[in-house]
Amino acid sequence: MAKKGSRILIGLVCESCKRLNYVTEKNKVNTPEKLKIKKYCPACKKRTIHQETKKLD
Repeated sequence: MAKKGSRILIGLVCESCKRLNYVTEKNKVNTPEKLKIKKYCPACKKRTIHQETKKLD
């Protein structure tokens, strides 16, 4: 079975309400900078920019 290796779990936090809405994983070798993705925030009820937070275990 293949090992995950350089992939880490990250959380995506809404920039306007500071709420953690999504958990995903990224390859830290290919994308060393922090992710900024436009996603839907259920608290704000609109699409906002979500930024990567510290890695989760």
